[in-house]
Amino acid sequence: MVSENDFFSSRNTVNKLSANEKTQTVNYLEAIKAFARTTYSSIYVIDYEKKGFEYVSENPLFLCGHTADEVQQLGYAFYFKYVLEADLDLLLKINTIGFDFYEKIPVEERIYHTITYDFHLKNSDGKVILINQKLTPVYLTQSGKIWKAICMISLSSERQSGNIKIYKKGDNKVYKYDLEGNYWKTLEKIKLTNREKEVLQLSIRGYTIGDIAETIFVSPDTVKFHRRKLFEKLEVANIAEAIAYATSNKLI
Repeated sequence: MVSENDFFSSRNTVNKLSANEKTQTVNYLEAIKAFARTTYSSIYVIDYEKKGFEYVSENPLFLCGHTADEVQQLGYAFYFKYVLEADLDLLLKINTIGFDFYEKIPVEERIYHTITYDFHLKNSDGKVILINQKLTPVYLTQSGKIWKAICMISLSSERQSGNIKIYKKGDNKVYKYDLEGNYWKTLEKIKLTNREKEVLQLSIRGYTIGDIAETIFVSPDTVKFHRRKLFEKLEVANIAEAIAYATSNKLI
């Protein structure tokens, strides 16, 4: 039977932190709290030594009707209460393959990697939403174990759970996990043209196709062409999904 401890790999057990390691974290939560006040995304911090949540922001998306303090107290029990059963198994798999991946990375590079994936949450009103979670290390132990990690939660732009990817800061490659074949594959990061970025940025501001055409001095048909190419590139169906995908994946 699955338990909370299953989320904490024995390969990433954090014990007996040194004095130097502990001094890294003095007042670091104040910076995270300040950041949480500036974003609509929900944020929480995992402490792998204490095997729980060290901080949970008050942003409501991740709380499922609870207060931030209540979710922090629940810790990983929160997942068992509000994640769909099939996706709970998925999260456990992600936990395993994620640490497998990290163990193959040189210690000095581990902190620069971020893993992102999607899963379903059941809200307190019974509604199910698909969310995206990005997890990145904040502090590592001297041996390279993840000690503390920050997680950011936002609404997913995808249509189903999974979509497991790992990015490295400053690298144009994306590592995507194939759930059917059970292997990582390397992809080139999607690159948008300057015109595609313009269309997206103006769309975010609420501009219509006609408004965009007038602003960038092209015809409405040209704007429609760029939108179609954008939808194909991002594999989305409309401009709202394109905006969500591009912002979530830091393309603009």
